[in-house]
Amino acid sequence: MNPAVLPDFPWDSLAEHAARAREHAGGIVDLSVGTPVDPVPASIRDALASVAEIPGYPTTHGTPALRAAVVEALGRRHGVDGLDPDAVLPTIGSKELVAWLPRLLGAGPGDVVAIPEVSYPTYEVGALLAGATAVRVDGLTALGPARPSMIWLNSPSNPTGQVLGVEHLRKVVEWARERGTVVVSDECYLALGWEGEPPVSVLHPSVHGGRLDGVLAVHSLSKSANLASYRAGFVAGDPALVAGLLAVRKHAGMIVPRPVQEAMVAALTDDEALDAQRERYAARRAILRKALQDNGFRIDHSEAGLYLWVTGDSDALATVRWFADRGILVAPGTFYGPSGSRHVRVALTATDERVAAAAERLAV
Repeated sequence: MNPAVLPDFPWDSLAEHAARAREHAGGIVDLSVGTPVDPVPASIRDALASVAEIPGYPTTHGTPALRAAVVEALGRRHGVDGLDPDAVLPTIGSKELVAWLPRLLGAGPGDVVAIPEVSYPTYEVGALLAGATAVRVDGLTALGPARPSMIWLNSPSNPTGQVLGVEHLRKVVEWARERGTVVVSDECYLALGWEGEPPVSVLHPSVHGGRLDGVLAVHSLSKSANLASYRAGFVAGDPALVAGLLAVRKHAGMIVPRPVQEAMVAALTDDEALDAQRERYAARRAILRKALQDNGFRIDHSEAGLYLWVTGDSDALATVRWFADRGILVAPGTFYGPSGSRHVRVALTATDERVAAAAERLAV
């Protein structure tokens, strides 16, 4: 792989704006990244330590207890049923899977990977790593007669917070099955719905119609359980596709550490900790949303997830500079595609004190 074909890492370009924000007398309020800032729940930390003495290699497929916990959590929290524990595979966070999935599924030169028009940058990077072509689409009609090897969905969306309804998801799955296209749904923010109908997994029967063939869902515990440092995620869905991924990952040594697998079990069974973290994000969201709107900004979509998709009807970089002058760092919408050129993404992942500071600065 020639690194020259990859785009520059987006956040490296924020160094100048970050430096400007740090000059503020009250210090920087960093709302540019979705990095959790709250403590890892004690139940998860205890679970991590409980198996620290085990010296042997962990299994690539994950422990039976972990896979069962995934199935039970998806059912309890999101109404998913009919999922076989064998069709669950833990991953080293979700980003590595997103980056390597097109290649792991066999995509290569001449193949097309469809990604949302405004989307997480690693979808495009994953296609490039496989030698495939990433095509941004705002709907199935934009693909015309194309038969992509895979199509990414992201609901709730990063960065826009948009939620795709059941009918839309079902239509994409049906369209893809007619063309032999694999549907991969990034559902890392599924537990963080705020307004309207709750987000629905592509693994829900109302979407896949009782068949999981050609469908995968990617999940992360980074946001919902503050496990970004643990690198804890999983993919689930079509048993045949998961079996193929498992076979490749065994050869490649892509294995989630055993203590992390135990921590994942604890996170997937601790609904109280999930609810408490949701409440923290909801409170921060309410404060930032009001402060932004009171300052004349418009918030588009943002009905779910960890971000507010904000516009002042100005160039994205000009808006980033405006925030930096007030000691606040945000991400330009251009990180997520050309269509984000007049938006910025504002993360909810700052402490209560820093969120309050941002609201105070916006009120001046």
